[in-house]
This record gives sequence, structure tokens and C-alpha cells, in this order.
Amino acid sequence: MPTLTNFYAIQDLSHHKTKDDCWILVGGKVYDVTQYLDDHPGGDDVILAATGKDATEEFEDAGHSKSARELMEQYCIGELDPSSPVSTYSEKFMQLTKQYWAVPVTVVGISVVVGFLYLRKK
Repeated sequence: MPTLTNFYAIQDLSHHKTKDDCWILVGGKVYDVTQYLDDHPGGDDVILAATGKDATEEFEDAGHSKSARELMEQYCIGELDPSSPVSTYSEKFMQLTKQYWAVPVTVVGISVVVGFLYLRKK
């Protein structure tokens, strides 16, 4: 008998990214890790930083053990909807830009000052 599973869009995860309601996406599976946040050896902030997007890369980079992977299965609530668009490079770039907004603002500010000084000497 086939196993029925719930499918979630990547946008669904964005509604569950608080300490009281936390879902993550790893390897195409959606996990409700709300109850596990306090028990996570790396702290809850590590998981909370990975919510709302595909966290597979972060999960793999952390080098989780086999027992950690087995423990994760009890928190699995479904899978990523195959028709759901996954985060693209441009979306990741936009997230970085939002995080580090001071860099582009500084570059523009310096350019304006240099341009003003250049025109003033003429």
C-alpha cells in the first residue's frame, strides 16, 4: 500500500520560522523541528537561521552524524512540492544584499564623494 505524504511549497516554510513554530527543508523533506530547538547541540539560532529556504547545504556542511540523521526522521512532516520553485541564485543574492546592505550603500557613498571632489577640482 503506498504511503501518503504531505507536500509543501517553499513559500509555506516562510510562515514557520519562529522559535514557537519552526520548519526546515533538508534534502527535499520538510521537518517541523519546533520541539527539537532547545535540544539541538548547536543551539536554536543555527536552525532558525536556516528556516524559510532550502537548508540542505547548511545541514550537510555541519557534518551531522548517522544518529542525527535518524533522529531527524521523527520530525519529518512531508516533502517539498515538486512543482514548487526552489530558491535560485538571484534570490540567494538578494538575501545576502538584504543582510549586508551597508556594503552597497558604502560603495555608492564613496563614489558620490569621489565624483564630487573630481568635479570640484575642474
